[in-house]
Amino acid sequence: MTHDSRAQNSPDARRGVQDERTVTFLRLGVGLIGILLPPALPFGNWLTTELTGRSTDGFWPGSMSASYYTDTRNVFVGALCALGVFLVCYRFDRRDDRWSSAAGVFAVGVALCPAAPTGASEVQRTIGVLHLVFAGLLFVMLALFCLYSFRNPRSTQPARVGAAYLAAGVLILVALLLSVAAGATGVGDDWPVRPLYLCEWLATWSFGAAWIGAAYELAAHHRGDSDRAAVPRQPVGAVVEARHPEAQT
Repeated sequence: MTHDSRAQNSPDARRGVQDERTVTFLRLGVGLIGILLPPALPFGNWLTTELTGRSTDGFWPGSMSASYYTDTRNVFVGALCALGVFLVCYRFDRRDDRWSSAAGVFAVGVALCPAAPTGASEVQRTIGVLHLVFAGLLFVMLALFCLYSFRNPRSTQPARVGAAYLAAGVLILVALLLSVAAGATGVGDDWPVRPLYLCEWLATWSFGAAWIGAAYELAAHHRGDSDRAAVPRQPVGAVVEARHPEAQT
């Protein structure tokens, strides 16, 4: 039996393949939440008001966090809790494990600490500050995945794919800064769709697209789709071998 066949048929190598599948599903889950949540909140508000015969005026929340005080509060909180669980359960390598665990805690923090409402009490304002801190840290951590984890210079990742991850990470940070500016200045507060929500939408879609792309990458890696030039190649096998060196003997 050759070295390669022994490595592929060993229990540790087979366990590594299962890990790849798990990581793929977790990446896909994080990405889908990022893509679906921004449109789901205003659409859910509009649909609820239509079904209950109420006026649909103001169905678009001022920010994603403001959904806590609308009909889609449970959607917002549930999605963030699910995002937190996916991120805490995500395991790839030591650095990513730490980043994802921290991001998962921040996501749950955003869900459990609502933004301060109009006329908030002192306690509500304090909780609102925690909400903003958790939200900012969550976006920063997700940007780090795009900038440093999914972009892998040690792999055979095509340059255009690495550039796409770089663009996603930069967009997250730029949109985060713009949302801070929009919230601080109150620009567009009287618009039907506020700039703050659009900035949050851009940041959320950026990380969602990056995580879905990373899921597709790992699925293609597992299938051995080496002919797909657009699919990046992250060295998951190298991580598995490093953790289970006996598979190489």
